[in-house]
Amino acid sequence: MTDHYAPLRLILLLILSATCFGSEQDVQCLKTILQSVTDPNAILKSSWNFANNGTAGYICKFTGVECWHPDENRVLSLRLGNLGLQGPFPQGLLNCTSMTGLDLSSNNFTGPIPLDISRQIPYLTSLDLSYNRFSGQIPENISNMTYLNTLNLQHNQFTGQIPLQFNLLSRLASFNVAENRLSGSIPTNLQKFPSSNFAGNPGLCGSPLDGCQASAKSKNNAAIIGAVVGVAVVIIIGVIIVFFCLRKLPARKAKKDEEENKWAKSIKGTKTIKVSMFENPVSKMKLSDLMKATNEFSKENIIGTGRTGTMYRAVLPDGSFLAVKRLQDSQHSESQFTSEMKTLGQVRHRNLVPLLGFCIAKRERLLVYKHMPKGSLYDQLNQEGKDSKMDWPLRLRIGIGAAKGLAYLHHTCNPRVLHRNISSKCILLDEDYEPKISDFGLARLMNPIDTHLSTFVNGEFGDLGYVAPEYARTLVATPKGDVYSFGVVLLELVTGERPTHVSTAPENFRGSLVEWITYLSNNALLQDAVDKSLLGKGSDGELMQFLKVACSCTISTPKERPTMFEVYQLLRAIGEKYHFSVEDDLMLPPLSTDGETLDELIVAQ
Repeated sequence: MTDHYAPLRLILLLILSATCFGSEQDVQCLKTILQSVTDPNAILKSSWNFANNGTAGYICKFTGVECWHPDENRVLSLRLGNLGLQGPFPQGLLNCTSMTGLDLSSNNFTGPIPLDISRQIPYLTSLDLSYNRFSGQIPENISNMTYLNTLNLQHNQFTGQIPLQFNLLSRLASFNVAENRLSGSIPTNLQKFPSSNFAGNPGLCGSPLDGCQASAKSKNNAAIIGAVVGVAVVIIIGVIIVFFCLRKLPARKAKKDEEENKWAKSIKGTKTIKVSMFENPVSKMKLSDLMKATNEFSKENIIGTGRTGTMYRAVLPDGSFLAVKRLQDSQHSESQFTSEMKTLGQVRHRNLVPLLGFCIAKRERLLVYKHMPKGSLYDQLNQEGKDSKMDWPLRLRIGIGAAKGLAYLHHTCNPRVLHRNISSKCILLDEDYEPKISDFGLARLMNPIDTHLSTFVNGEFGDLGYVAPEYARTLVATPKGDVYSFGVVLLELVTGERPTHVSTAPENFRGSLVEWITYLSNNALLQDAVDKSLLGKGSDGELMQFLKVACSCTISTPKERPTMFEVYQLLRAIGEKYHFSVEDDLMLPPLSTDGETLDELIVAQ
């Protein structure tokens, strides 16, 4: 089938590539390397021709140079193995600010590794210096290169100990120091590697090799005993403090729970009211069924709370699940509310959470949804220990699916719907991690004061981290405002950071995730934003393209942002090789929702 949108996606990707970032530092990096090494076979000299310095991405054709994108001068990795290079450790690497891989193996390099190597190339995931004549001690500073997955130092002339600080290299999946002149005990974190990776070092001992195990074990035992005793003392003191502080809490907690659940008790007399269902997962349903399924909307069944209301888990008699939302106070009349519900009940799409039914009981408005067993995207990204299934292909699939759902609301749905509160908390995941957007259309049911001001004050979905900058000035919701909020979601996916707190930023940084991305972009460091756990696994190019799309969505000027249809097409292009997309049901709108044509948008960008 002919892809009619391929030229459009190519044009937009090139635009984004040109506007997000560019740097001459990497060119200077390669120039300095060429000057600092001896190249007896003239392999680099004949290939590294800097005369074409006006061409974007010209260094990507150099021997051994891999770029983040073929149309930009930014080095992803240097593969300079087996080129007959000589001399000391190359200089100038400090200027290759986005490099994640360095291979100098099978050359004739000599001398020590720089003591500040982690400052020069801090984000390496792979470092291969094997089969050279490097000497001296292995720098402790390498332990600061915490993103290393591969470290190969075999067949050199290193002396001294393997630094104990290497225990900090928790990501190491491959480590080899065979055939050197090392001595001393092997750090605990490295003992998982086979003995062959340490062979040829006569003075080296400890597991997995023989010798010096007893002394090491006794030291470890002493340390363990001391730690256990210390922890036990702290725990005992903590238990005593907690016991005295919380003695009166149960009574207070019970009283608070009773107050919070007062609304549910007030509608007990209306249990016979029917639940209007758009779909029929059960034969008939009444309010009494919802009360029973949620244990009278007990606090234990709350699965989410946001500006639009509180979501409860409902367990039906057959063991299946539903989700029931108690909507926040609304000034709409019953007829207006019913009309809105019937409209939303007709909206159906693979990437939207379907509204199954609704119920009106006195002043309460209850909505019935399909239950999403994997919870929200926010929870999946921020849970303790990080779910191992949230690898890059899964994150990309979620981004594409969510973009498709929001694009459907903006461009194809009749009537078209603005979400107004898009965030990773309202992107829910089913049992197969298929993303589905929830809470669409509910902003129209909020009180006017809630629709605007509480977005900034106390709205959980309307967190400052998601709200477009122009909204504070205009208080008008627009499609481009939704695009901005969705761009923040994309940033969460690719960086692993929260919208209002960036864990990798300096302690004195108090801005949002978007502000941090802006800072990195302005300083030609945008690649530093990528979640380091995703790098070095064959998808680095996709990660940077994805990050660029997110950048375009969060541009401060609304007119310069793409439409949601274009965002979906860009993400779909990035994920083409994975075959995520089912048959497309989105129509290309002749005009964007802001009234500008696609050509105008391309010119504006």
